[in-house]
Formats: sequence, structure tokens, C-alpha cells
Amino acid sequence: MTIEIKVPELGESIAEAIIGKWLKKPGDRVEADEPIIELETDKVAVDVPSPIDGFLEKQMVNEGDTVEVGSIIGIVSENLTIQNETPEKNEDGNKVKASEDKKVDASHNPASKKSPSPSAMRIITEKNLDTSQISGSGKEGQILKEDVIGIPDKDISAPAKTTASLHGEQEEIIPMTKLRQTIATRLKEVQNTAAILTTFNEVDMSKVLNIREKYQTKFQEKYGVKLGFMGFFAKACIEAIKEYPIINSEVRGSDIVYKKYINVGIAVATEKGLCVPVVKNAQDLSIPEIEMKILDLGANARNDTLSISDMQGGTFTITNGGIFGSLMSTPILNPPQSAILGMHKIEKRPVAINDKIEIRPMMYLALSYDHRVIDGAEAVSFLEFIRKCLDDPADHLIELF
Repeated sequence: MTIEIKVPELGESIAEAIIGKWLKKPGDRVEADEPIIELETDKVAVDVPSPIDGFLEKQMVNEGDTVEVGSIIGIVSENLTIQNETPEKNEDGNKVKASEDKKVDASHNPASKKSPSPSAMRIITEKNLDTSQISGSGKEGQILKEDVIGIPDKDISAPAKTTASLHGEQEEIIPMTKLRQTIATRLKEVQNTAAILTTFNEVDMSKVLNIREKYQTKFQEKYGVKLGFMGFFAKACIEAIKEYPIINSEVRGSDIVYKKYINVGIAVATEKGLCVPVVKNAQDLSIPEIEMKILDLGANARNDTLSISDMQGGTFTITNGGIFGSLMSTPILNPPQSAILGMHKIEKRPVAINDKIEIRPMMYLALSYDHRVIDGAEAVSFLEFIRKCLDDPADHLIELF
């Protein structure tokens, strides 16, 4: 019995993925639910498991290829029958989209008896290089990554020393990964689609800091996690959304869709880039429960073990540039959401309190929103509501723990 391996559903608004890495080779034994290939999307890396115990019979796509959801990428069978060729089309006739419009055929290179290495092939495809003009330094003339990484796009005839002579070898050209290209495309798309505007406020963090200092030990003993800032901010946003539900909406065609649930996305920086895992149904959670969810999601993001479901369904996002030292920023929307809150670093500044100058730990807040659906008055009022919650959390966030 043979079973086709197909690209699984990857979540809302994700129609394709990139073949990141084959974890098994043709002929390798696999067990049911054992990962055999890694897919990359603009949101998360996904392992596709084997559906049965058996052998990987055939790889139908190469590392670096772009594939559509539902397309066939390989075959596993109960009995070992290895097929080495990688056809341009799968058995259903569905064309596998190449990562670029043109494929490079290594057989055109008379000096090379072996195909380029996967990492070299990815660069060759991205730069649209002619392998017949590249001398491979690997075994049997195989083209390696270092043979192509410094070659300019579509022009290998120009001597490499041109850049060196102008810039003294102070530049290094590294092609964008497909994942980074997809992220760049999506960010530009939201700028072109939404009418993004940002409003600012500042909050006195004195009482939040005092609560954390007073209850930190007991909080950790009781819940097993630290009492951080994100729990306070997430809870304040939840209460503010209840007052201003338009913030939790999205534009869908010519309609405005109001969400009666609040799924808060928390932006997390990882080695592969920014990802936004989602705390589902946050309106039903206490601050300790929110902190525990954020801890688990953040760890999974950094360990590259997030699932697609962890990234789906966000209705509002919080990003904290303050952990990197940002004093102020204008965060960009996370489509199809209509608003995002930017936190920043806490800095002691002189402020007027009851007509007296005092030094207080202050934080700038930034709310970017889609002006197509959210009016300025609503955005400003929403951010002011958050400020009040954080200025005096014991009064506005009654059920703290």
C-alpha cells in the first residue's frame, strides 16, 4: 500500500509553503506520525508526519521549492520501492510551484557530474544563475554554497573583485530566505491595503511595579510563573476592548466583522524572525492564566515547536519593543486585524504630579489602527482606557489574581 504525502491545511490566509528540509531520504524507514519533512510559512515552521509505518518511497519536491496547500510532495509505502526521480508534476497532474519562475538544470553544466548541493541550488534559483558558468569546488565538481553566494544576480561574468575594489570587501551579499521574502511581502501588502494611523499616550508604571515587587514571590509560589508586565497589559487591553469592541473587528470585503471573542496575539522575536502566537479566548482568563499561556507559547516559539493552531485566530496584537530598548515606535498591523498595541521601555522621567515635579517610571504606548474602520476618537479613547487601567490596576483591574 502506498499513501501520498500532501501539504496540510496551514491556517487562515496561508495558501502555500516552502520546502524547508527533508528529514528523511528515499528508502529510509519511517514510523506513523514521525516527521519526514519540514515546511516553512511566513508564520511558522511545520513538520509533516508520515501517515503510516513504512518507508519513504519518493520525494516529489526539492528543498527550497514553493508548494501549494493540498499538493502532493512525496509518497510513503509499506514496502520498500525507491523512486529517485523528482518529476515536475505530481501524480494528479498538479504542478508544484517552483520557488522561482525558472528552474536551473544542473545537467547543463558540463563541468559538473553531480547536482548542486541543496543550499547552493536555492541560491542559484533565487539569483537565476547559469550553472554552466560556475565551477564547482565539491567532490566530482559539485557546486557548493560557497561557490555561488558571492555571485551577483544574473551576471556571473562580472568579476567578483568589482565590489571589492569599490568597497574594500566590506560588503557581504546574502540572499533573502523565502520566509523573509514572504514576511516582507505581507508587511508591504498591509501598508498598501489598510489606512494605518498611530496614536500615542504614556503611562505611569509606579503602581504596576509596586504590585510586582510586593506579590512576586507569592505569585511564583502559587502559580509557578513570574508576574510579568504582559499579563497586566493583556488584561487592560481585554477590558478596553469590551468598552470599544470596534478595536477587535476586521474588514472583510465591504463588511465590518465584530469578534465576540478576544484572541490576543503576543509578538515574539525568534532566530527565524518575528512570530505571533495567540492566547485564545483571553476574555475568560485571569492575569495568572494569561502569564502561564504566554510563557508556554513564548517557549514553543523560541524552540520552533509552535503548531499552526497556536498562530491562528488572533483578533488583537501586543508587541513589546521595550525589551530591546525601544523608547517609541509605530507598530505595523498584523492582518487581518485592525489594531496593535506597542509597549516600550520604562524610563524614569520628571512629570508633574499635583503641580509638583516628581520622578516617575514612565512608558510610552502606541496604538496603530486601521482608520478605514476605527475612528480617531475611538482609538484615542481606547488607549486612554488602557492608561487608566495601568495607572491604577487595583482599581480598574479588580480581579487581579
